[in-house]
Amino acid sequence: PPSMTTPIHIRAARPEDELDLIRLAALDSAPAPRGRALVAVVDGAIVAALDLEAGRAIADPFRLTADLVELLRTRARTLGEIGSPARRRWPSLRRQASPIALAR
Repeated sequence: PPSMTTPIHIRAARPEDELDLIRLAALDSAPAPRGRALVAVVDGAIVAALDLEAGRAIADPFRLTADLVELLRTRARTLGEIGSPARRRWPSLRRQASPIALAR
């Protein structure tokens, strides 16, 4: 688990994060974000994500992530982004992953 000195990066999801978000969603048995999202990155891995349009979070169930999800929600509120589809500051993740990419 992350210690008090482990860096946590909160950032906008990027198109290249799509497969990581799909894998994270599968671990959480939940749908992956398909639009704008914030992600929490610990030790180079996305461990939690917040769908900014739906307000729904996904997280790695094998890590302690409740505080990270709350951090994502707090950041989204600070930015005025949660539940706000009209704001389009970040690229959408709506493109479809190819079947070949999903098989990796």
